Amino acid sequence: MFNVNSQDVRRFFSHVWHHRFDMLLEPMEKMALRIILAHPEYQPYLERVEDYIDFVWSPELGQTNPFLHLSLHLSIQEQVSIDQPRGIATLHQQLCEQEGDWVLAEDKMMDALVEMIWKAQRSGTGFDVNEYVTHLRRLLGLGSEDNARLNPHEIK
Repeated sequence: MFNVNSQDVRRFFSHVWHHRFDMLLEPMEKMALRIILAHPEYQPYLERVEDYIDFVWSPELGQTNPFLHLSLHLSIQEQVSIDQPRGIATLHQQLCEQEGDWVLAEDKMMDALVEMIWKAQRSGTGFDVNEYVTHLRRLLGLGSEDNARLNPHEIK
């Protein structure tokens, strides 16, 4: 889902929801549908996506953007599916076992992902893979890894 805007993302999730009974969903759509089905509280937004296409949710007012939340789940599942950063699939599995629920596990992972994205944007540096993995490992009571990884933005 590269080079898309928020309207495209919202329409993607709505499209998946409206075609949920189709047998020919693409792999990404199947992944998204599983996430949508786990979040019935967001399904009304998907039914009437055009009413929310430009709506701005305010975290300061305690509002959660349902499309952002679904997108973050999808991002985590994509990371897990390709095990990137390396080891995230194992961490995900361990968190799912610890929480007894993949949704709760990914919600915890999501907090780490959002924090890392926010820090990268605020500082103007790239995403810190080491800090992200360490944050995820701490959710399991583990420390940082013995060997630091090379961050993509550090490659010259």
